[in-house]
Formats: sequence, structure tokens, C-alpha cells
Amino acid sequence: MTLYARHALPLAAEALDFSPVVFVQGARQVGKSTLAHELVKTRGFDHSVSLDGPAELDAALSDPTGFVAARPGKVFVDEVQRAPNLLLAIKQRVDREQRAGQFLLTGSANVLTAPKVLDALTGRTALITLWPLAQSELEGATGNIVDALLAGRPPTIADAPIGRGAFVERVAAGGYPRALGVSPRQRRQFFADYVTSTLVRDLREIADARKLAEMPRVLRLLASRAANVYSARNIAKALGLAHVTVQAYTQLLETVYVVRRMPAWRPGIGSREIQSPKIYLVDSGLLASILGAGAERIAGDDQLTGKLLENFVAMEVARHLDWAETPATQFYYRDRNEEIDIVLEANSGDIAAIEVKAGASPTARDWRPLAKLRDARGSSFRAGILLYTGEQTIPLADRLWAMPISGLWA
Repeated sequence: MTLYARHALPLAAEALDFSPVVFVQGARQVGKSTLAHELVKTRGFDHSVSLDGPAELDAALSDPTGFVAARPGKVFVDEVQRAPNLLLAIKQRVDREQRAGQFLLTGSANVLTAPKVLDALTGRTALITLWPLAQSELEGATGNIVDALLAGRPPTIADAPIGRGAFVERVAAGGYPRALGVSPRQRRQFFADYVTSTLVRDLREIADARKLAEMPRVLRLLASRAANVYSARNIAKALGLAHVTVQAYTQLLETVYVVRRMPAWRPGIGSREIQSPKIYLVDSGLLASILGAGAERIAGDDQLTGKLLENFVAMEVARHLDWAETPATQFYYRDRNEEIDIVLEANSGDIAAIEVKAGASPTARDWRPLAKLRDARGSSFRAGILLYTGEQTIPLADRLWAMPISGLWA
């Protein structure tokens, strides 16, 4: 399997220089252990333990304080979510010994959802989220679309592939390393096994197994509604479940990094909190697999094309946010008459916006919502991008451009 340079690696290395604990969290099979082992080799760790091993797991569960005490110095613990009480013992160590870089942890579930664990980690831990591979990591590119747009300088692209062939193979493959460079049949098998292992193992480590019987149905329906506004009540009605059950299931799927919700943007900060979020699957390949769509169907089925492409772009941008130099938050925007797929808001208040279209010939109608938002926000609007499947970056109007989708990994 090819090893790719991860943009999160220098972030984790830097965090070891100032934080007592560095926690690399993310979905199964995205390369957390590989990234951590690179740091273990280069930063001189004294102990390396995986809680996938039954003996190590039993020791961590039965006597977490003794487990930590038996390993002085710098310690790497893989799959720490399997023994969350270990984090309380780690808290005791780092409170006694105020040194940076004492513990490197990885986990495939967001253990911060447990109040005791959150208390143990707060103020002591740098969190690094590792997502499936971004296209820029696959291409070895260093550009960051978030920084570029909020600086008002979108990538200038020429000679990009034209039409849906520009994205369908990338969307179908996604970013899980083991799903890349394999046959379609092997990829289907990988994703089928991935869903099973996530629902059977990971969720049962953090939730009551008796309450997960409907999870496969919920996941399939969430996939069918990806890149749309999330309504637990509507999903519950469709499945004949209580809406609180659907809310709990969705939260669990977020905890194991299968789905992600994106909040709505409004000019007023308070008004954002009453708007419903959109729902996405964190990887387009996983989404395509659940929907039963290969590259050929993605290219030819208009009902699926827009959904999968928007999900792909939204999650690519989400990955860039994590290593952007400009602190920013990702939203979507919708009012009665207009919708914009992505709005990026910097901590300074500056914004940029992205609208996604599968066509190769942009029209004024396609970018009209971007122009309206630009006019409403004035100088705080830095750039608006119509992502399309044409050949080159084209200026459309003041601070508005059409840009090939490959600008995401330029």
C-alpha cells in the first residue's frame, strides 16, 4: 500500500513540542497508526502499546493507574478509546509532571463525548483529527483552498480535464488508503467490511449493543439524504422510529467519524443556532458504496451526480480546514430564494463561498447566489468560486471566479 505524506503530520509534531498529550483521532483505516509510528520513530518514544492486543487491553482496563505507572517516559498508546478510563490515569501523570510530549494517543472514536474523559483531557491535550486522504495528499500538493479563498486568490488552473470525467473516479474511490488502487470489486468488498466492522466493533465499544439494531437502516437513509438538510424527525418518520433514537444514532455515527453535520450560515451569529444543519458522509467512496454507485453510474445518473459531487467537495474543504493557516469555520447557506453549498467564515469575519456544479459551461444563473452574497457582505466577502468541470479558471465578475474542480488539489 502506498504511503502518502499527510498534512496532519507536521501539526502533530508541532503539538508534541507544547502539549503534554497529543491525541490523533479519526475514522478506522485512515492511517492514524501509520502517522503515529512515524512520530514514535523520529521523536524518541520509550514505550509503544496497542490496545488491540488482548493482554495490553486487559491490563489497561483492570488497572489503568498501574498501566501508566509501569511505563515511565514518553508513551504511545494506539486505540485508546478501547480503555477510556486510561485517560484519567494519564491526567494524573501529566498533572504531576508538567512536560510536553509525554503521551501520543490514537483513537477511532471521539472519546471527548464522555464527560469524564473531556474533563481529563481539557487543557492538557492537543487534538489532531485525521480524515480519509484528501485529494491534495494523493497528488502531493501543498496548496490550501481555505487559505487561498480567504486571501482572495483562488488557484489559477489551466488544461484541466473537461466534463464529469474530471471527478467521477475520484468520487467513487474516496480517500481510505486501502480502497485506492484496487479493482471495483475489491473496493466494494472493502467498504462492505468497513461498514460491518464499524457497526459491529466500534459502536459496540461506546454504546449498548442492544440499542443498535436499527443502525444499518439509519445509515442507509442518511446516505440517501447526504448533502441535504438533516431532519431527525423526517428520518424517524420514514423508518418508523422515535426521532430521539435517530438523533442518538446520528451522534454515534459522528462519534466514529462516519457522518458529519455542517451548520447553516447566517449574518447574525445567534440566528445560526436555530437553523438545521446539512448531513454528509465523511468519505465519498463510502457514500458511493452504500448507494451502490460506481464511477459509471456517478457519471450518468443525474440524481446521484450532484449529491455525490457536493458531498465530495464539502468533505475535501473540511479536510483543508484542519491544516489551513487561516482559522475558519465551514457552513452552508440557504434562504427562501438562494442556496450556496459552502460558506467559509474566518475568525476575522471575512467570508468566502463555493457553489458546486457538475457542468462544464457556467451560466449567470449558476453564480447569481454568489454575487448576491458578495453584494450583501461588501468588503468582508473575499472570494466566490463556482466549481465546475471546465478547463480553466475564469474571472466572472468582481471577486467571483469559475474554477475547475482540480483547483481543490492544486
